[in-house]
Amino acid sequence: MKQTNKSLIEWGKQVDISKEIYREYTFPNKEVVHISRPKYLIVSDNGHRVCDIDNVSHYIPYGWIHLMWEHEDKEQFQFNHQRKE
Repeated sequence: MKQTNKSLIEWGKQVDISKEIYREYTFPNKEVVHISRPKYLIVSDNGHRVCDIDNVSHYIPYGWIHLMWEHEDKEQFQFNHQRKE
């Protein structure tokens, strides 16, 4: 992913993602960053900041080509953030 001004999530806002079981970022070189039990996400000008259940902070720079996560509620899961009309 490249930096964009069309993010669905407001930059700098802490977003609760504690219902995610894991989150994986895949980069063009096939490197994968796996974060188990993330608690919250902050979108910044140059990447994502994710804090996990153990209060370990992860910085993920822009450049990934795929972002995947699994949510606890598989039956009723919806994307939490939608672009305002």
